[in-house]
This record gives sequence, C-alpha cells and structure tokens, in this order.
Amino acid sequence: MNSLFVRAKQVKGVRREFREIERRRRYAMLRRRQIKAETEAWEQMVEEYRELEREMCEKKLAPNLPYVKKLLLGWFEPLRQAIEKEQNAEMTQKHRTAYAPHIDSLPADKMAVIVMHKLMGLLMMGGKEERCVQVVQAAVQIGMAVENEVRIHNFMEKTKKHQKHMTGAQGQEDMSRETMILRKRVKSLIKRNRVVEVRKLMQSEEPESWGRDTQAKLGCRLLELLTETAYVQPPVDQSADTPPDIRPAFRHVFRIATRDPGKNIVKKYGVIECDPLVVVGVDRTVKQMMIPYVPMLVPPKKWRGYDKGGYLFLPSYLMRTHGSRRQQDAVRSVPAKQMQQVYEALDTLGSTKWRVNKRILSVVESIWAGGGNIAGLVDRKDVPIPELHSDDIMELKRWKWRVRKAKKINQELHSQRCDTELKLSVARKLKDEEGFYYPHNLDFRGRAYPMHPHLNHLSSDLCRGILEFAEGRPLGKSGLRWLKVHLASLYAGGIEKLCYDARIAFVENHIDDILDSAHNPLNGNRWWLNAEDPLQCLAACINLSEALKSPSPHTVISHLPIHQDGSCNGLQHYAALGRDSMEAAAVNLVAGEKPADVYTEIALRVDHIIRGDSTKDPATDPNALLAKLLIDQVDRKLVKQTVMTSVYGVTYVGAREQIKRRLEEKGLIDDDRLLFTASCYAAKVTLAALGELFQAARGTMTWLGDCAKVIASENQPVRWTTPLGLPVVQPYFKTQRHVIRTSLQVLALQREGDAVEVRKQRTAFPPNFVHSLDGSHMMMTAVACRDAGLHFAGVHDSFWTHACDVDQMNMILREKFVELYSMPILEDLLESFQESYPALTFPPLPKRGDFDLREVLESPYFFN
Repeated sequence: MNSLFVRAKQVKGVRREFREIERRRRYAMLRRRQIKAETEAWEQMVEEYRELEREMCEKKLAPNLPYVKKLLLGWFEPLRQAIEKEQNAEMTQKHRTAYAPHIDSLPADKMAVIVMHKLMGLLMMGGKEERCVQVVQAAVQIGMAVENEVRIHNFMEKTKKHQKHMTGAQGQEDMSRETMILRKRVKSLIKRNRVVEVRKLMQSEEPESWGRDTQAKLGCRLLELLTETAYVQPPVDQSADTPPDIRPAFRHVFRIATRDPGKNIVKKYGVIECDPLVVVGVDRTVKQMMIPYVPMLVPPKKWRGYDKGGYLFLPSYLMRTHGSRRQQDAVRSVPAKQMQQVYEALDTLGSTKWRVNKRILSVVESIWAGGGNIAGLVDRKDVPIPELHSDDIMELKRWKWRVRKAKKINQELHSQRCDTELKLSVARKLKDEEGFYYPHNLDFRGRAYPMHPHLNHLSSDLCRGILEFAEGRPLGKSGLRWLKVHLASLYAGGIEKLCYDARIAFVENHIDDILDSAHNPLNGNRWWLNAEDPLQCLAACINLSEALKSPSPHTVISHLPIHQDGSCNGLQHYAALGRDSMEAAAVNLVAGEKPADVYTEIALRVDHIIRGDSTKDPATDPNALLAKLLIDQVDRKLVKQTVMTSVYGVTYVGAREQIKRRLEEKGLIDDDRLLFTASCYAAKVTLAALGELFQAARGTMTWLGDCAKVIASENQPVRWTTPLGLPVVQPYFKTQRHVIRTSLQVLALQREGDAVEVRKQRTAFPPNFVHSLDGSHMMMTAVACRDAGLHFAGVHDSFWTHACDVDQMNMILREKFVELYSMPILEDLLESFQESYPALTFPPLPKRGDFDLREVLESPYFFN
C-alpha cells in the first residue's frame, strides 16, 4: 500500500515537472517572438516591400493591392535610391551637421519605410479635408522614429544570433580584445534569451539622445527627399492621345497663421500637403500605418527606474513628461525605495493578461463590412455636400455655411474611420493569441495608462467589447449576481441608477431579449443595440446566456471584467478632503437604499432656477426668453459633463461648449445665434447651482488655487509628492522659440522656458492634485488586489475584476480609500509648501466638517 502511495506521489511529481518544463518552453517561445516583434518591426516591413516589388514585376499584381499599399510601393524604390545617394554623397562634415545629421545611420530601405509610414500616419489622423501636416511636427516625429530604430539597429547588428564571423586577419587585429569578449558574451546571452543581462552589458554603449534640433534637421531632409521622389497618377483617361497626368504626391507650402487681434504681424508656418489622390480610399487601408508599440506577448519588464521597465527593447519611460525637463529630473532623482509602491502598481497593471473576444470581434467585423453606423461604429459613408438651388444672397450664405458644416463632419468621420481601422487591425493581429499584456506608465500627475495607444481597455466601447481577461474563473453565486448587475449598468438609460435588486429584476424581465441577442446578434431583434455600451452589453449577454443554459450556472467560466465605477469620483475625493456630510451623501460616501445621483440633483436645481426665470418680464430680464426656450430641455445628460469636469477646473467657456453640444443633439434650437446665447445662459445657471450644492468642495478648490498662486507669483512651478511617493512638477512654463535652419525651411521649435505661466499654474493645480489622489487610490487598490490573488484592471475611477471576485475587490477599494484619506493630506501639503518656501505666507487650511470616513466601508454605492 505504501509503495503504491509513493509511486503515485512520484508520478504526480514527474507530471508537475513536465508541466513546468512545458510552461518554460512556451514562455521562451513567446519571449523570442516578442523580441523579434520589437526589434524587427521596420525590417519586416522593408522585406514586405521587396517581396511586393518582385511579385509586381513577375505577376503584375499591383492593381490588386490595397490603395495605400500601392502608393507606398510606388514611392519606396525612388525614395530608397534618393536616400542612398544622399548617404553616399561627398558632403563636408559642416554641411552634414547643418542639414542632414545621421543620414547614414540606418540602411536606406529601412529609413525610406519609416519616413513613408510616419508621414502617412500623421496625414491620415488629420482628416480628409485637412490633407496636410505641419513640417515641424512631421520632422520631429520622423527624426524620433529614426533615432529609436538606430538604437535597436546598432544593438542588434552587434548581437544577431547568426551574425557572420569576421574574416581576414586584418579584421581580427582591428577589433580590440575587449570588444571581442563583449560581443561573444552578448551573443551567448541573446541565444539564451537573457535580455536583461544584455541590456546591462550594453548600457555603457548607449549614446546620448540626439535632441530635438538633430531630429528636426534629419526629419526635414528626409521629408524633402520624399517630396522630390513621390508621385501619383490619376486613372488613365479613355483618350489614348492624353498624356498621363503625373504629379507630386506631396508639396511643401507655407500657410498663414491666424492673426492675433490688434496685431499686424503675419506668422507663416510650413506644411507638407498631400495630393487629393493620396487620401482616396485611405481609411480602408490605414492598418498599413501600424506603429511598433503593440501589446506584449509576455509580461512587461518590471519597473526599476525612469527608463527601466515596460517593453524589452522599445524605448519605455515611466512617465509621459512631454519634454518637461524639470519633471524628468524630479522622477530620475527620486530614490527607488520611495517609488516602490508606484513601481509595484504599474507592474500589477502590466501583468494582467488579456485576450480578444472572438465572438464580439466577428460581430464587429460584420457590421464594419456592412458600412458601420450601428453599435457605436462610425458611418463609412460621407454625408453629402449640399447643392445650391438658388441665386438669392441669403440662400447663398446659408448654403456656404451648410457646405462648411458638411465638410467638417466628413473630416471628423474620416478620422474616426482611421481610428476604428487601427483598433480592428490590432484585434485581427492578436485574435489567435492565447493572451497578451499592456505595459503601463504614468502621466505627470500619477494616473496610469497603457503604453499601447490603439486597442486598450481605457478606450471606447469597441475596445472594451473586444477585450476580455485571458484567464477565466467560475462565476459562483455572487458572480452570477454581479454579471446581471453589470449587464443592467451597461444597458444604462437610467437603469444604472437603480438599486441592485431593481437592476437584477430588469435583467430577469429581459431574459428572452438577452438569449436572443446572444444567439442571433445581427439577425434577431437586436435588443442589445439599444444599450448605451452596446458591444460590452452584447458580451455580457453572451456570458449570461451561457450560464442560464448550463445545468450548473455557478460553475460556468467567465472571462468578462466586471466594472465598479466611482460616483462622480472627483467630487468624492473633494468630499473626503472636506469631510462635509451633505456633500459626502450626495456622492455616495454614505450608505443609501439606492445610488444618490448628483447629476440628477444638479439638473433639478437648474430646472428650478430656469422655471423661475421664465416667469420674469422679458423687458427687464433678458434671460426670461432664454429660460422659456429651455423649459423641458434640462435633464441629467445636459449637465452631466459640466458637473463631472467642474472639479477638474472646467471654465465657463468649457461649460458653455459642453452644454451647447448637448442642446445641438436635442435638435430643438436650429438657429445658431440663439443656440449660443441659450448655452451661455444654461452654463451660468449650471455653475451657480454647483456652487450652491458643493460649497465645501469649492472652498478646498479655492484654497488649493490660492496656494498655487502664491508659489507661481515667485516664478516657481507648483510641486508636491503624492501619498505613494511620486514627485509631481506642474509643467506650465512660457515657451521659448528656438530657431533652427534645415534643408527644407527655417523651423521654430518650442522649448520650455524659465518663466512660469502664473494663471495656468493656479487654475490647473486643484484638478491636477485631485487626479494625483485618484491615481494613488487606484494604485493602492491594484497592489492590494494582487496580494489577495485577484486579477485587476484600472481605468482611473473604474476598477475591474472577475465577477466572482467583485465582493472582495469592493471591500479592498473601500478600505484603501479610507486608508488614503486617514492621512493628513492637506496638512502634509501645506507643510511641504512652507518648508520649500519659508519666506512665503500661505492661506490657512479650509474648514472641514465632521463626516466619519469609516461610513464609506458600509456604502454599497460608493463604487458600483
């Protein structure tokens, strides 16, 4: 009996060992693919063009190529030759430094591909009607892309696995013994996939950054070569006598900038303008413009410093500083120990494994192939340009306005189509992968973002519907309940504001609709299309239908991330800072039978004020007519965006534009001037109602702004350290123009100056400080969820996990909120200001209420 037990144990051990070996083998294979993807992205594109050229010559396949691919193929060889000629030209060092530094730093074919793709990518995102990109923007983008590729290219040239051994005694003698040893060691490590050690070895070899001047000069020269070599040809005319109309694909022209009022100075700026034929059909082939920052097949490198973490080879930085020298210095100089919690949080977010939901992708592809325009997808057809049917002067004016409006709409549609194609192209590329990861980094305030820009969970309903957790977990009893709540919340239309039991009842009353949506999404009754987030709603319908059809619903595996969202999260943070009981209750820091809805409360207050104004005499009160016009137009949706952004410093102009867009959507006011004045009036009333209901929040906001004003008046940026140890420096400085002469034109680069923008430092500090606090809360929750064995994804004030783990995540996020605001946050901030600026006098701390923070632990709708 004993021997059988021992044998069974041995067999188990062997199996476990085999599983571990298999896991390591799979990981090594994925890591090799990831390294290849990061280091050979442009190289593969070059190879593709060479292959296409061969096929085109042999089989005359060019007419069947996608439109943009056909154009790029036509430009590739002439541009490659022009770059090669430039590289081989005998230039003095002075001339090369002045106009084309580093022109010979990459093979000509790779440089040609980078130039074409970068410029086309910028042009595509600008919209059809625009058809141009500023030279300074394009030049710097191209220069940066070339520099990044040079670093990888130089590195890989030294470390390729199958690099040919040097021949000849002379070559061996020329190479120092140290270099030989280094190369041998690097090759050995690359073969064993030990990238971290390779990077450490190569760190001493990494050159200094080229800088904006050099990038711009090189970019300009490459743009110039493209404008000289790239041509387009319209379809051949029926008449054989007509010579082919071959014309440049791109032109370098100057445009006049909008004049400043009261100034006679006319500013000009250079643009690269493309021929109309270049953008024909462009939105259908925008996927050719993919950039190399794709999701990773293996977990990202753990963060260990400002530029140590994220991707294996592609340049990765802890923070998006947008060139702010002071912010970079602050993050670089902070001790690693102080940043440990920040690193851990980013590593946690980056280690969440995702996959493509193939059923949702299939539905999306069908809708997109059919012309879009449902389920939140953009219409693939342009709106028609109006025709003029009268010579009347007033009608002519109206016609011109309608044409302008139609063209603007088409420009926006074009950009949206390009964006959709980019997202779908990433999904198509990843749909058969077992899983992938998103490296995360921070904005300067400490909010976390995925580094891949297109298909990520921070984005639209399209992306969120297509993405799901790679690992599934059984629903369990609580998970089935949360799945129903989640589905009702996604359906929205007021349902998301009901108590949990009412949301579950809503779902149970629509079981037939849900089963029909899951079984036949496009040819059934399409109930899911009525949802506010239709694609995420459909994903939830599919998961719920699987559970309902199963004899054991609680054992059904779910891959869906279930969301818990803060209730007007900015105001929640202000309520916690100010400890005001009324404000805390308004934003669900206090338990209630159903969610308190601050947007509805403000809308009711605005409606009350407007109804009062509508009874006044129009002769003495000009607002009376506007108030009458707005009666029955004030609802939750009208004020929601303004209330949401009020705590982030929305201005009166911003509020007016937000409300104007909502009134436009209602379509009840068709006169533009009347729409504008009505929006002005509604914005003033909304901001007044907000000030009445959230006086304590307004007091905290004012105190933060006053402190910032004191600091900025001394020509200093506002600095603070978040509760997790991240140093923040507001990057608002007056810019200095730095003029450089390039081969294409004289460029004026904007650089961070030494004088602070006092007004911007003051107005931006309250929202930036609150963003740094909500970022801290999310990161604290992420690390705690990891420690509890949960999968976690965070989208600012929306926290996601598996359905079965929602209850546990809810407990954790509440505990972390209480922990965060049990710290003396405002006291510490004031103390840090006084220590940094002992000669300055700061206003006293704002008065605080007596709200007990621990009530948050019992509030079911704090995040819901």
